[in-house]
Amino acid sequence: MDDAHRAEFAELLRARADEIDATLAALERDLGALADARADATADDEHDPEGVTLSGEWSRIAGLRDEQLRERVAVAAARERWDAGTYGTCESCGRAIPVGRLRIRPMATKCVACAERDGR
Repeated sequence: MDDAHRAEFAELLRARADEIDATLAALERDLGALADARADATADDEHDPEGVTLSGEWSRIAGLRDEQLRERVAVAAARERWDAGTYGTCESCGRAIPVGRLRIRPMATKCVACAERDGR
């Protein structure tokens, strides 16, 4: 990987980490608002045929948050590989992960052939 690609991927990882943090902050605010609404004694959303229940919305937002947390772990692992000098190297076969794959999936741990073989 040349210096231009290294700079590009360092920026992609940094930007993705920032996006995840911003999304997590928004989801936490939404969960806080839902918690407040659930505490409201007059909220009877379970019998409202017009809208989504607070419980359903809570589950949806919590699922989105969980996915963002998993992605945050993947970004942190990619940054650790970066620091160790192994970023962009397939964890299965040891070959370079193609630049195009890293542009689409900067947290990729496998080359295309190994990912296809392993179903990832």
